[in-house]
Amino acid sequence: MKIDFSNTEVAFQLKSNFQLRKAKLLFMSVSSPAIVRFLQKVVSFCFNIGLPIKPIIKATVFEHFCGGETIAECTTKIAAMYSKNVHSLLDYSVEGKVNDADFDGTKNTVIESIKYASSNPGIPFAVFKPSGVGSNHLYDKVSAKKELTPEEKEAWQRVRSRYFEIAQSAFDHKLKLMIDAEEVSTQQAVDDLVTELMEKYNQESCIVFNTAQMYRWDRLQHIKDSVALAHQNNYYYGIKIVRGAYMEKERMWAKKYGYKDPIQPNKAACDADYDAAVTFLLENVNNKVSVVVATHNAPSCQLVDSLMEKHSLKANDPRVYVAQLYAMSDNISFNMANAGHNVVKYLPFGPVKDVMPYLFRRAEENTAMKGQTSRELELIKQELRRRRKA
Repeated sequence: MKIDFSNTEVAFQLKSNFQLRKAKLLFMSVSSPAIVRFLQKVVSFCFNIGLPIKPIIKATVFEHFCGGETIAECTTKIAAMYSKNVHSLLDYSVEGKVNDADFDGTKNTVIESIKYASSNPGIPFAVFKPSGVGSNHLYDKVSAKKELTPEEKEAWQRVRSRYFEIAQSAFDHKLKLMIDAEEVSTQQAVDDLVTELMEKYNQESCIVFNTAQMYRWDRLQHIKDSVALAHQNNYYYGIKIVRGAYMEKERMWAKKYGYKDPIQPNKAACDADYDAAVTFLLENVNNKVSVVVATHNAPSCQLVDSLMEKHSLKANDPRVYVAQLYAMSDNISFNMANAGHNVVKYLPFGPVKDVMPYLFRRAEENTAMKGQTSRELELIKQELRRRRKA
């Protein structure tokens, strides 16, 4: 069936007029990369010199795009979304940490979120970012198959232990676990670790999910090879597909260090591979494959709906989810949920100061995505106009 992604009444059913007006101002404030970079410098400066700006940030951009500073603060938003058949994914969004104490802290927080989610039907997944539990330097060396020093070998074993502790907790609590993607130079080490987790924990059902960034031209074949490997070794395969981040950085590094650009030649090629991955994975759902289609692209979500109907899969088949970021693309999330699909929203949480790098990275990505911010803004304006007429 055709899903109406322009239905703003459904999209913003949880937002008050005040919240919509505030959202309108926020999206107008981050309408260009230059503005985002300027705001990032101002906020960083204020935090560094100790200005008391936390209450202002928490009441504005943080409140709009995050669940809270703690899991407990997220509960109201989780319950509200679940009342409309939209699930949540608690995403501990602290970035830029570099030592073992911080990595262990992230691991413990992720495990805490797993335990909380196990008794909350509104949270079907847990997630962690590889760089949150290990250093990029280590991932780079392991990915490149470089010899590690004795100290690095010990550090790498601690990274592996964190992965397995988190996955064991997810397995014990019967919760799905997604591992986010990283930059090209670190991703191979992550892929190898996640494959190990799948081999151990995906024997009876799909617990562990990897992530593939389809703006890489090699990921479609990687997915096909991974599905074949899972079939060969008789375990369930889980994958989240995204279009991706880090594009400008990846291109710059490829040019600087003289290796082949890992990024698709253009957006059309990325979109083609993304939809080809959706098609391939949904064709294989009955072959021990589960997929999370993470996208803010309405045509890709319509493709999910059409393919599920084609393959006689129920809209709420537990092996298929679509995903968006909290407070982004609500026109997709809530209209897909309204049509009966499994929908999950990434709900970032963590201390305000520590989450700011994540928020600014997301802001940069959204301004770089053609038309994303303007689309959000226009949908909000459309709903405000509809409410005034009503």
